[in-house]
Amino acid sequence: MNTAKRTTLKRLAAICGMAACVSLQPLLASPVHASTSINFTLDWRFEGPSAPFLLALDKGYFAEEGLSVNIDSGNGSAGAVTRVATGAYDMGLADFNALIEHAAANPDAGMQAVYMLYNNTPAAVFTLKDSGIDTPADLAGKTLAAPVFDAGRKAWPAFASHNDLAVDSVTWQSVDPAIRETLLARRQVDGITGFYFTSLLNLEARGIAPEMITVMPYADFGVALYGNAIIASDKLLAENPEAVAGFVRAFNRALLETLEDPAAAVKHVKRRDALVDEALELRRLKLALDAQVVTDETLVEGLGAVTQARLEQSIAEAVSAFGLESTPEAARLFNAEFLPELSSRSVSR
Repeated sequence: MNTAKRTTLKRLAAICGMAACVSLQPLLASPVHASTSINFTLDWRFEGPSAPFLLALDKGYFAEEGLSVNIDSGNGSAGAVTRVATGAYDMGLADFNALIEHAAANPDAGMQAVYMLYNNTPAAVFTLKDSGIDTPADLAGKTLAAPVFDAGRKAWPAFASHNDLAVDSVTWQSVDPAIRETLLARRQVDGITGFYFTSLLNLEARGIAPEMITVMPYADFGVALYGNAIIASDKLLAENPEAVAGFVRAFNRALLETLEDPAAAVKHVKRRDALVDEALELRRLKLALDAQVVTDETLVEGLGAVTQARLEQSIAEAVSAFGLESTPEAARLFNAEFLPELSSRSVSR
């Protein structure tokens, strides 16, 4: 081979080599990770208790699991269940009892709970000290105010049953959520039902000192109902169970951080909604963590878990309290397969 041909072949080889390097370099420098999109709905506004969800999003914990998560605020647990049932959202946060109610009316519920965030229902009865109503027995003959969809009002039959009260021993006044605490603060009703960490702070905001408020949490008066849970659509569970497991892992990681440093976690709520009162939402978050998240049961079973006996009891109580015509199977409502190992869900007081 003459010198000219050898030179030409070397140049062609060099050019081909450079082309190969150029075509490979983007793949080597910027590996592409598959990302699953998940639309997630909260049960309510962006408030303190939503901190672990927003923390997991902001710190990239969902992204590390290969998930592209969008989190929207909600307008109640029933709405969150409907959003997931219709396919508008893949996952959500909702009162487990709203899921029971939906499943009783729809045998093919279309979703399952995969992580029990609130080990106790946050429902409670609130009265004022100067009314002389200090115990459940004192409620007989009194007027309570709450929206018709309020969890405490709907579960009242369970509270009444555990405390030797007739279901019809109180009169209900249907009100808008925005004026519920105002009516009690003005002594226009004898009591109200509401979420512990919401109504307590709302009453304080209306000038009622904490020492003037009597709170009767349903969980402290015999009611076995569970509270809010992370739910996932059957479609997502069937088609991409790895995504559900990844979401739960990321959230559990963020929840542990939230328990460790609530003040840092609540800043993610402020970041999402600049108008929130950070100090107020920190109090709300701490109330929820202390009363609903870290309980005697979660100290043993770990975060996110349930016990079979109590799960069945809670379903039976909800069915009875809501007057449902059928009892959904416990295995259909709660799926523990996606919970991380116990060592990563363990907490202490």
